[in-house]
Amino acid sequence: MQPIQHIFPQLGIPRKVIITTHQKPDPDAMGSSLGLYHLLVRLGHNVTVISPTNWANFLDWMPGCEKVLNYEITREKSEALIRAADWIFCLDFNTLIRTKSLAPVIKKATATKILIDHHQEPDVDTFDYGISITAKSSTCEMVYDFINDSGHGHDICVDMAACLYAGLIGDTGSFRFPSASANVHKMAARLKETGMNHTKVHENIYDNFLENRLRFIGHVLSNRMEVFYEFNTALIFVPKSDLLKYDIKTGDTEGLVNYPLSIQGIKMAAIVIDRDEERKWSFRSKGNVDVNTFARRYFEGGGHFNAAGGRSSASLEETVRTFRKVLKENASEFQLV
Repeated sequence: MQPIQHIFPQLGIPRKVIITTHQKPDPDAMGSSLGLYHLLVRLGHNVTVISPTNWANFLDWMPGCEKVLNYEITREKSEALIRAADWIFCLDFNTLIRTKSLAPVIKKATATKILIDHHQEPDVDTFDYGISITAKSSTCEMVYDFINDSGHGHDICVDMAACLYAGLIGDTGSFRFPSASANVHKMAARLKETGMNHTKVHENIYDNFLENRLRFIGHVLSNRMEVFYEFNTALIFVPKSDLLKYDIKTGDTEGLVNYPLSIQGIKMAAIVIDRDEERKWSFRSKGNVDVNTFARRYFEGGGHFNAAGGRSSASLEETVRTFRKVLKENASEFQLV
């Protein structure tokens, strides 16, 4: 993988461009994709954003989101666009497997593949050009850097700013996580200078749900949470029956894993959700608790030091038993005691 700076001189030459991200895109994935989309369109490129799957309704407000293709329901059209593409930008994922069924299509494509990502251990052999910096708060911050470093900072408009700001607050927990560096706050100030309404972005991301989600959260916290005070850890497990009972849609469980971290003394929070094809894990931690290694070692996952994901093909009951077992056996290694 060659340095991404090598493509800067080529940005002025119009190309057919695809931008894609990981399945079930969150604010950072969708925000970085659309932020880059607006830049490349302004530079004269023919650009299409393709999501591997559907996305949460609370992202629909983002400028340009109405043009994003859902690969699962536009396979023929999406594959034709990918085959014809000159460039494919791959944002907010470190390996093609995170694009689900879109992965073999991207792999087979002859287009130049360009990575912009902040997750650990990128599959550098897959990409022709790219940049991966785990210290960055978000892929939106990296797209912002890409825009400025390529000499196009003056092209940042209100729509671009709103998309990038959404991902910034999403991945920094509204600036509370350690990744919210001085540069992050400078970026937020620069985005505000475009006239972007930051209050509206916050409302669109955090105050845009239905009543059933709030009742679901209350039920889960009351009935599906275990706290292991001896290991400074909390676990939430969500059976499929709860998802059906409360009519939970994509995005409705976003941020739920963070709730137990508000409990005094808790260093690691985990949530496992019973999906149709597998059990999906999310892990969050404070300080020097490495959930990236924990997720990689036991749940086929990974991500960041303090935020990671995973999966299990075992039943919900079995994967919860595994979690309890490995927690007790490895609590000291992961500095949970």
